[in-house]
Amino acid sequence: MTGFARVKKILPEGEIVLSVKSVNHRGLDLHFHMPPELDALECDLRGAIKRGVARGHLQIHVSFAPSAEAGEASWNRALLDSYVRVFREAAERYQLAGQPDLNSALRLPGMLGATSREEWGESVSQALLAAAGEAMAALNQVREREGAATVEELHQHCRAIGGLVDRMQEIRAGSVPAFQKRLKEKLADLLHGAGIDPQRLVQEAAILADRSDISEELVRLRTHAEQLDRMLSAGGEVGKRLDFLLQEMNREANTILSKTGGLGDLGLTITDLALAAKSEVDKIREQSLNLE
Repeated sequence: MTGFARVKKILPEGEIVLSVKSVNHRGLDLHFHMPPELDALECDLRGAIKRGVARGHLQIHVSFAPSAEAGEASWNRALLDSYVRVFREAAERYQLAGQPDLNSALRLPGMLGATSREEWGESVSQALLAAAGEAMAALNQVREREGAATVEELHQHCRAIGGLVDRMQEIRAGSVPAFQKRLKEKLADLLHGAGIDPQRLVQEAAILADRSDISEELVRLRTHAEQLDRMLSAGGEVGKRLDFLLQEMNREANTILSKTGGLGDLGLTITDLALAAKSEVDKIREQSLNLE
């Protein structure tokens, strides 16, 4: 589900701003964008995020602005000494004129800011994790509102599938007479007016009807739709559990389509209804990515 949250924490060491943006995804996909001085905290932050969400593509952005007092001692003297020494050695070796550029030196990675968790202290770590917890709580409020609307839409799709199954069952009740008529017409064309045993005609029609019977598929399709509807009503983490159920529903719809070729107009009607059921299943599959 989609959502966005942003939390700011102000400490003596500086200001932390954490933002989280979530979009739909089949699994949990976390992407962190953090300043180098906070890299050591990524594992702890990842754990805090996972405790708040189980599914989605999340972009986590963290910025840290050291306070003026903390920044006074935050430059890397050893790195600057090395930069100046290497610059002068290179100038002397190649007999080049020039002096080290302080602006360029200060832009070197690791020149400014703390580089380890210990340098900033435990307060920064605790503040960052607290910000993550607050951001996930705010994010989930947005996602829960969207999830409630999505669940209601999925309920409607389940009811639509149930209605399509009812109509296919009604049509299926007239399948044997339809097979008998169709078989009689074909045999009449083949035999060129020769007599047809009525009893044998009924038997052959019954065999064809049995081969094309879709009653079991309709029962299973309805059962799966009802099970899905109950899962949605029960709440909790249902997103991943829907995958297998939707595969089964799609399989039943495909089987129905494969068995309706010998019913003439009735078969075409059932085909249209089965295609409509597959469309409802596909809509549920698309929306299931929005659920945990």
